[in-house]
Amino acid sequence: YQKDLNKIGSNIRAERARKGYSQEKLPNWPIRRSISMIETGLQNPKILLLLDIVNILNIDINKILK
Repeated sequence: YQKDLNKIGSNIRAERARKGYSQEKLPNWPIRRSISMIETGLQNPKILLLLDIVNILNIDINKILK
């Protein structure tokens, strides 16, 4: 379970960096508040938050769930 959370977080971090977003530059406050904990695997993101993240990054959700 923790391995999966770490992988999702790592994938989000990689896509965010690839798109040129720092955590502070993310436009959505709930995402900025949670992104560090999600990217380090310390928080299990809710599906609606994942959907917000992929919409902001303009990526398919499969990119972070792979």
